[in-house]
Amino acid sequence: MEFLKVIEKIVGKIAAGRAPSFNEAQVVKALEIIHAYVTVGRVRLSNELGLGEGATRTFLRHAKNERIIDISRQGIALSEYGKRLFSDLRSKISEGIEVPSSPLTVGPFSFAVLVSDVAHKVKSGIEQRDAAVRAGAQGATTLVLSHKKLTMPHSKEDVFKGNASTHDMLVSKLNPKENDVVIVGTGKNKKLAELGARMAALELLRNEI
Repeated sequence: MEFLKVIEKIVGKIAAGRAPSFNEAQVVKALEIIHAYVTVGRVRLSNELGLGEGATRTFLRHAKNERIIDISRQGIALSEYGKRLFSDLRSKISEGIEVPSSPLTVGPFSFAVLVSDVAHKVKSGIEQRDAAVRAGAQGATTLVLSHKKLTMPHSKEDVFKGNASTHDMLVSKLNPKENDVVIVGTGKNKKLAELGARMAALELLRNEI
């Protein structure tokens, strides 16, 4: 997937020195912010990402090198190439939703995303959990849709027993289809839960390459 390769280049080094102090999930979040605003200023982008000015400047330099953004006096916008890549990204990873705390999650804040047509790539879900932890989250729960019901991979346990409202909310808001995956990231705050869910989703997509 081209967008994965571009994201990996953005978080990589351009020259000798330290790697950028942001991760792939933050690049996805940045693209979502720029897409939502159409044109956004650097300070607002920095504030919404929770990145320092130096890290934001590095992101912008790398993203411009990859030709996915245009920078003008009006602000930062996705280039035509960036819009195409973002459309491809959105076709695989949905916009996310906040999820109420429940026995399904391990942290006080939870955030879920849908990853399209990759259930066949899920192993135990541990790979996604570990990717979420690397992003600063407390963990991630991977769920696959099978016979119109979300279940843990390769498990017969009903993880929504006594908690049908969370299952119904995930299904109604994310609208998963057969072979889709729902990943619920959890963290100490919403931002970390969100980053964990996205990082776990990217980890799953990497298995597609």
